[in-house]
Amino acid sequence: MKERPDMDRLLANGTVNAVQSGEGPPLFLFHSLLSDRASFDAIVPALEKSFRTIVPELPGFGRSRAVAGGLAAVADRMAEAVRDAAGAAPAIVLGNGYGGFVALQMAIRHPEIAGKLILADSGAAFSEPGREAFRNMAKVSRDKGLEAITDVAMRRLFAPEFQAQHPELMQDRRAAFLRTDPDVFRAACDALASLDLRAKLAAVQVPVLVLVGEHDEATPPPMSHELAAGLPRAEVKIIPGCAHVPQLQAPRQFLAAIEGFLL
Repeated sequence: MKERPDMDRLLANGTVNAVQSGEGPPLFLFHSLLSDRASFDAIVPALEKSFRTIVPELPGFGRSRAVAGGLAAVADRMAEAVRDAAGAAPAIVLGNGYGGFVALQMAIRHPEIAGKLILADSGAAFSEPGREAFRNMAKVSRDKGLEAITDVAMRRLFAPEFQAQHPELMQDRRAAFLRTDPDVFRAACDALASLDLRAKLAAVQVPVLVLVGEHDEATPPPMSHELAAGLPRAEVKIIPGCAHVPQLQAPRQFLAAIEGFLL
């Protein structure tokens, strides 16, 4: 997947690197923990026809500076980036996986930051098995390096059949994962293992579209239903046949799912 460094811009006092394309209302795309901003490459060409599409590298990824202080600090940094890029225009923020948790935390801490949210394959809190999975990934990566959990990471992103059918894409996604800063990855795992935003969901008063892949094992559909139930203005859509990154696995389905909400 091609990077477009000539179109990159720095936000939040030079700490957040983002690629921007298109014209129109600002639409931000926050990537997942197990992937990078290229996971949106399949949908950006359609979105940039109607929106000024801004795809940042989250703090600690790519050329964006890491920030200490857990998910709250990451959310605050991204709020600064959104304000910087959007100006006075009402922003739409779409987060996938970890990016969804960041977007949700950002909306809770900065209620004015976005006019609409799309939270794809995320939630408000993990079950105990889900928390344990993050603790295990952090431990194994600390003891043996990211290479030791690459297969686990890819399984959380894509079903085995999809992996077998798309070897080139999987090679690309493995390489992207292995470029992740190990310390940033472990800090994010620790943050997600202890996260519980359920008591704060009522603070999010903007419309929210909650999406989830039917076969998502990383953030299973019950997490999305629980998230939507706690939000004052939310609807849920299940994307059939997909796992944790539906915008990459089935871009047309994903775009169809968000089209009405974006209008």
